[in-house]
Amino acid sequence: MRTSATLLAAACCAAFAVSVQAAGTLVYCSEASPDGFDSAQFTSGTTFDAAGHALFDRLVGFEKGSTKAIPGLATTWSASPDGKVYTFKLRQGVKFHTTDYFKPTRDFNADDVVFTFMRMFDKNHPFRKAYNTEFPYAVDTGLASNVSAVEKVDAQTVRFVLKAPDADLAIKIAMPFASILSAEYAEQLLKAGRAADINQKPVGTGPFIFKRYQKDAQIRYAGNKAYWDKSAVKVDNLVFAIATDPSVRYQKMKAGECQIMSYPRPSDLAVMKTDPKLKMLTAPGFNIGYLSYNLDKPQFQKREVRQALDMAINRQAIIDAVYQGQGQAASNPFPSSLWSYNKSLKNAPYNVAAAKALLAKAGYPNGFELSLWAMPVQRPYNPNAKLMAEMIQSDWAKIGVKAKIVTYEWGEYLKRMKRGEHDAGLMGWTGDYASPDNFLGVLLSCEAVNGSNYSRYCNKEFDALIIKARTLNDQAERAKLYSQAQTLFKRDLPWTTIAHSIINQPMRKEVNGFKISPFGDYQFSGVSVK
Repeated sequence: MRTSATLLAAACCAAFAVSVQAAGTLVYCSEASPDGFDSAQFTSGTTFDAAGHALFDRLVGFEKGSTKAIPGLATTWSASPDGKVYTFKLRQGVKFHTTDYFKPTRDFNADDVVFTFMRMFDKNHPFRKAYNTEFPYAVDTGLASNVSAVEKVDAQTVRFVLKAPDADLAIKIAMPFASILSAEYAEQLLKAGRAADINQKPVGTGPFIFKRYQKDAQIRYAGNKAYWDKSAVKVDNLVFAIATDPSVRYQKMKAGECQIMSYPRPSDLAVMKTDPKLKMLTAPGFNIGYLSYNLDKPQFQKREVRQALDMAINRQAIIDAVYQGQGQAASNPFPSSLWSYNKSLKNAPYNVAAAKALLAKAGYPNGFELSLWAMPVQRPYNPNAKLMAEMIQSDWAKIGVKAKIVTYEWGEYLKRMKRGEHDAGLMGWTGDYASPDNFLGVLLSCEAVNGSNYSRYCNKEFDALIIKARTLNDQAERAKLYSQAQTLFKRDLPWTTIAHSIINQPMRKEVNGFKISPFGDYQFSGVSVK
């Protein structure tokens, strides 16, 4: 299936060779198909690029290339003295997309905000009953359990009422899962008995309008000429040309069949930098690549087993071979650029003999068998999961652990990992906002089990620390709690931390205005092509 998809993608890209030359068309060679276009349901960056950033806006945004929060569909916001009520003033005159399947009769207002969030937070919401789906980010960030109501004050004002203070509320809802949907469109779908169309026929307020999608081949968008920020739409058409093979993406970019590509192979970077038709942007990655142990599985419930497997992995050899100079060893669950990073924590040294002794102590003197899952696509935090898995497989064989490498199509891989079908699985994360909670809470809390907590790690002491930290406004006090949580993480080892990668973004020289996002997003607002 992967071969067929690659050939289809290559044919698709070839079809664009002439059209790319037309003024006002930007073609991006993407690495995978999105899970859908209702970004609240999903957690993958591929989906957020194709849906959350192209089609939708949020109440709060991030300055391009920065972690700084800026106004989006809300022009201002404020918190009550006790931190339990946030009030947002909404932007006026914002238009929803007009498409073949929906024509709005009014501008964006408070009804749309209430619908967007209460669909996620209220399991008895009529739309959620009609289209029964889960909202992992709403759960993983703690919002689903902490927001008691999202209320309309007037047409241009909404307030979030919380059970406990949340110092990160504004930046949490700047994430793609909180993209604002049209309540009017949702009502139309409900009446027609077609609520699920919200995931396949999207309507937003964003800089681009959805035109059509062919899985594993292409997504087409039109520039939104009625967009509220006129400086953001600088091309008439945007095309995502999907090609899973990075060498195919590179060849298409070299040929001018796309102007920008996702996730180059580290081995191609040196040649790309010498190509006079290309340019390269580079930035530190706000990410972590790791190996997750499924703590629901009997063999992983003993800490000594996790310690042995961790100690048996030659981390530096992996960094040399997989990242090829574009990564650094990770010891903590988030990068050192994020506040509260605990510098005292270190990885156990690579030691095969000590790993064997730990396995024997845990009751596995002859090792055991397990499944080792490897993602099928390149990610910024892992440029070659197949090779990484093969190297880990070889390392573990030295201590008697036989690993069978397993993979699935990317969307299926994520679904099955969330269900806990894996024994151990390669995964990673690029931060969505500049708070330790985005790593510790979203990836390791009890409430994130069945969401993005693929290790299914649930430590009440760890949870108490991060939940308390959410309620405080004093960053120094929060940092102390997060530092303690990192110590517990390192003691318990639900993951083997592998690396933080450096982000390299090649593109053709005719591309202007693109900035590397610290959150790993591909955003084409404000991007032009000469």
